Amino acid sequence: MHFDQRTQRALREVGLATAELQAASEAVVAAVEEDADALESFFDAHETVYSDMEMAHSSADYPEHTVDALDLTTHADEMRGWLRFDSWGVYVEDGRVLSDGSVELTLGPTVHDRVRFAPDRETLR
Repeated sequence: MHFDQRTQRALREVGLATAELQAASEAVVAAVEEDADALESFFDAHETVYSDMEMAHSSADYPEHTVDALDLTTHADEMRGWLRFDSWGVYVEDGRVLSDGSVELTLGPTVHDRVRFAPDRETLR
């Protein structure tokens, strides 16, 4: 079970049994794995994506990126990995698919920001 001891205690205090805690924990793990699969599928499906990332070497409001691959791993409620473009890559932590068809990832060192990616610039407007 991935809930820390304080969270487990609090959930028990509001009436959840150990079996219910285990079921909730398993549901979280499954949701994280599904999100990771959906995020990887998004980048696999698009050769080029656009982002709302501010880039020093780009004057575009929504820079274009040629996608190589997104490789994610999950452990309990954590999602981490590496997003590789044609000429650079960045560490990824966490992510989600948004209802407008875009995705949002937390990018690590060199970017340090939450960034949206979409298959076209219009989605980001």
